[in-house]
Amino acid sequence: MTLSRHGSTSWRMAAQATLHCLTGCAIGEVLGMMIGTALGWTAAPTVALAIGLAFVFGYALTMRPLLSSGMDVRDALKVALAADTVSIAVMEIIDNTVMLAVPGAMEAGLANWLFWISLAFALAVAFVLTVPVNKWLITRGKGHAVMHQHHHGHQQHNH
Repeated sequence: MTLSRHGSTSWRMAAQATLHCLTGCAIGEVLGMMIGTALGWTAAPTVALAIGLAFVFGYALTMRPLLSSGMDVRDALKVALAADTVSIAVMEIIDNTVMLAVPGAMEAGLANWLFWISLAFALAVAFVLTVPVNKWLITRGKGHAVMHQHHHGHQQHNH
């Protein structure tokens, strides 16, 4: 196993980073799908809104602990962009591809179990396929490793 600056990168660490990313993605995804579906939008604008909100919530969840540790918004945004962009992008590509591939999922509507089962399945597939990507990134000091370096470095700097 390749060693990063902080020792070996475990699958657990990669899974935790992916779970963190998944949380933001899921919030944005569900909200985007709900808004687009409620407004009667077609698949394309609904997916675009869901992806946009997934990035917003993904970055916001990463920025929260950085901001609470005293980091300014601009620096926290830089860290969030470095930590999460690849992970969120991979997750969104997989998630939305699965949603579009399940027959009738996008047209099912919020009251239909097919929509929710498909969305849960899509997010689960995205999680499983994004964990190795995050492991690879963290091992190379990228992805969530960037956040941990900045977060811990900033805390030590303040004390």
